[in-house]
Amino acid sequence: MLAALIGSRICHDLISPVGAIQNGIELLAMEGRKGPEMTLIEDSVLNASARIRFMRVAFGMAGTGQRFGRAEVVSILDDMARAGRLRYDWSVDGDAPRSAVQEAFLAILCLESGMPRGGTISVTHSAKGWQISGPADPMRPDPDLWEILAGQPVNAPTILPAHVQFAMLPLLLNDRGATADVSAEEGMVHIRL
Repeated sequence: MLAALIGSRICHDLISPVGAIQNGIELLAMEGRKGPEMTLIEDSVLNASARIRFMRVAFGMAGTGQRFGRAEVVSILDDMARAGRLRYDWSVDGDAPRSAVQEAFLAILCLESGMPRGGTISVTHSAKGWQISGPADPMRPDPDLWEILAGQPVNAPTILPAHVQFAMLPLLLNDRGATADVSAEEGMVHIRL
């Protein structure tokens, strides 16, 4: 819980200055200052803002009863997609519990780590639960990480900060009485929650 509170606080404190930079860029654009440099700065600050918003959901504190609207989730994912090779298809209708969005975002981070060439990560929800899928390589970044995610006992490698989502998601799911099922087939990895 303390780690989630720290994550929320860090993201909260970072979003304000990033938002101020974003506002400053908009003011400069209104004065007619355009060009590739401005576009680069604008794209970078938009991506930073989206990543902070994403991380706040993934690593922050999920309050009981909080919900996330589809438009807000899609906005975060669309803003993140502008910066690179990854695309996101959030095929979930309506609002979702913040805790479920948090779990899906952590699963997205797991898939991203196995997608060096990019691709599209799809998120769906049905009566069977959540499925997060993408063209990830189950051998990247380390096969043991995928087993940790699936709750398999392994001689765990030292978890690097870049891979903390592989350790955090099963802990959250366990606290919530759930598990993750990880499967790979035909170049796709599926995480079912």
